[in-house]
Amino acid sequence: QVQLVESGGGLVQAGGSLILSCAASGRTFSSAAMGWFRQAPGKEREFVAAVSRTGGRSNYADPVKGRFTISRDNAKNTVHLQMNSLKPEDTAVYYCAGDQSSGSAIYAPITQDAYEYWGQGAQVTVSS
Repeated sequence: QVQLVESGGGLVQAGGSLILSCAASGRTFSSAAMGWFRQAPGKEREFVAAVSRTGGRSNYADPVKGRFTISRDNAKNTVHLQMNSLKPEDTAVYYCAGDQSSGSAIYAPITQDAYEYWGQGAQVTVSS
């Protein structure tokens, strides 16, 4: 089992940057594809970014392409989301998620149903 804890959320002005981190417990982190999702007030949770277990493949939602970067450090059991050029519409609770169902080095799922493990979430607020 993998336990996930997010950190790095906070308040930032539009145009600013934040880095979210997700620390994973367990020795099987390197076998898990990792993803970030977000949920804004009154909206459904949505996909943001995902990275394969080796880091060799990443996927991004269209609204964040070119602004956000997902990365992972398997030696430190962490995954990061670098968020640049933040907009007020990026305001949401951001969730880290993990999926160990596939051994593929390029598996980076974009659907919530694919993920087995979830963190508690980190609030990101972008002021205009």
